[in-house]
Amino acid sequence: MKRIAIDMDEVLSHFSKKCVDLFNAEYNTTYTMQDLQGKKLSELDARLEQRIDAYLANGTFFLELDVIKDSQEVVRNLCLKYEVFIVTAAMEFPSSLAPKYIWLKKYFPFLNEQNFVFCGDKSIIRADYLIDDTMSNLDDFYGKGLLFTAPHNVNVTGYTRLNSWKEVSAYFLEV
Repeated sequence: MKRIAIDMDEVLSHFSKKCVDLFNAEYNTTYTMQDLQGKKLSELDARLEQRIDAYLANGTFFLELDVIKDSQEVVRNLCLKYEVFIVTAAMEFPSSLAPKYIWLKKYFPFLNEQNFVFCGDKSIIRADYLIDDTMSNLDDFYGKGLLFTAPHNVNVTGYTRLNSWKEVSAYFLEV
C-alpha cells in the first residue's frame, strides 16, 4: 500500500486565516485572505510578524482552527486506498503538540493516531507522497512532493500543484 503524508497547517486547517482574524480583532484592521495572496503573514503588516508568536503561544490557537473544505471527506476516502500519515512541524512551537493532537482527533477521528507525526524537519519522512504548502518541505522530501495551494505560495511555480481537496481526490482517487 502506498503511503501519503499530509501536512496540517494550511493543508487541513486554515492557519493563516486564524492569524489574520486575530490580528484584525486586536488592531481593528480589515485585512482579508485576498490581501494575503502571494505574501507571507510577516509581509502583510509588520505588526503581524511581531504578534504571531503570541498567537501561537495561546493554548487555544490550534484548537480553534477551521477545517479546510472537503479535507475530511477526501482524507477518509484516501484511507481506503493508501496508508495516510499526518505530518506537522510542531517542534518550533512545542506548546502546539497537545492542541494539534486534540484538533486532529476532533476533526479526523477516523485516522489512526499512531499515524500522527509531530516533527521539525520533514525530510525524515518516508512516504510515497507529501502534500504540503511549504516548498522547502517538498524540496527535501524523497518521494513525490505535491504543493497544496495556500496564500503564501500562489505565485510559486515548478511544483505539481493541488488547489483544493477536490483536486487531491482527483489526483489520487479518480484513476
